[in-house]
Amino acid sequence: MSQIRLINIVGARPQIIKASAISRAISKYFSKDIIEILVHTGQHYDRELSEVFFEELEIHKPDYHLGVGSATHGHQTAMMITGIEDILIKEKPDCVVLYGDTNSTLAGALAASKLHFPVIHIEAGLRSFNKIMPEELNRIMSDHASTLLFAPTNSAFKNLMNEGFRPENCPPYNIDNPKIYLAGDIMYDNTLFFAELAEKKKANIFEHLSLERDNFILVTIHRDTNTDNVDRLKEILVTLKKIAEQKAITFVMPLHPRTVNSLKINLESLYNELNECRYIKIIPPVSFLEMILLEKNCRMVITDSGGVQKESHFFKKPCIVLRKETEWVELVKNGTAMLVDADADRIQEAFGKFSESHNTLEYPGFYGNGKTAEFILSEILLLFEKS
Repeated sequence: MSQIRLINIVGARPQIIKASAISRAISKYFSKDIIEILVHTGQHYDRELSEVFFEELEIHKPDYHLGVGSATHGHQTAMMITGIEDILIKEKPDCVVLYGDTNSTLAGALAASKLHFPVIHIEAGLRSFNKIMPEELNRIMSDHASTLLFAPTNSAFKNLMNEGFRPENCPPYNIDNPKIYLAGDIMYDNTLFFAELAEKKKANIFEHLSLERDNFILVTIHRDTNTDNVDRLKEILVTLKKIAEQKAITFVMPLHPRTVNSLKINLESLYNELNECRYIKIIPPVSFLEMILLEKNCRMVITDSGGVQKESHFFKKPCIVLRKETEWVELVKNGTAMLVDADADRIQEAFGKFSESHNTLEYPGFYGNGKTAEFILSEILLLFEKS
């Protein structure tokens, strides 16, 4: 079998990180079999949220950069489809690899499937069961345009079965006869790989921020359901400030630019109060390696990020989820994550429970063995052997 040409499409910070595991595995184990072409849509255009990750994670620079930037969902997705379509026609890949649930994922799925290039969806089957969320529509549509679907968890695999995907399908696989896998989570690969590197490269973050390991709470807020709703954002941050002051423990908040802008425009007095509070540290977005260190060494995580929820589990940290639902239902069922929405009473209750029980919680291995990227690439190669 000759080398296959694989187009890797990324656009947002988490996708750049996920792609690094695939790129690393190709370089280490599959360089004779796979040619990788990396396409960056530019969905996240801020250097600190995108380009810096290619440098820090030692991923090769994108072969194509569409530079789409921020826009409305329809306008942004349309520009991505147009740009990706042009690249597909030029490069004629054997397959297209997509990650997660962003507009970049949807654009890649639509462009590739309409041109009849097989779509490989990593993180398939995740469902929040809330179609108001744009991510939910993106992931559902991308799954149903895919040929190979790699579910990271058992619940995600079952979701695909409930939507009509059949595990018993036999090759040759295609969009009408797709193959689904329980593959493990590619981010667990990355966490294992980068945790040691982070200690070597970024350990000075604790001195820089005057933090004591295992004696701070890590907070991230970036979803538009929280940042663009003034009442929700106020409820969350007033409550966290209250807890920080009552418990006399530092809350570290690497806030997304969207969150900071919303605070400055709509809640300026609260923003000033947070900055003046001795127990609140609002900092700019941190690098991936710095984030790993903060997650690994905090006492508890409070977030609305799906990725950070998982990483809290990797590092055995309890997680308070500032959402009504989560794709990672196994964490909630396990009792190591609690859904609190933007409700002050539920946030305080969850913080109290985790403060008392965090040393007794258990963290089962829901997310595989740390070799998911190798498994995915092996199965992609089999797709073309059996086609």
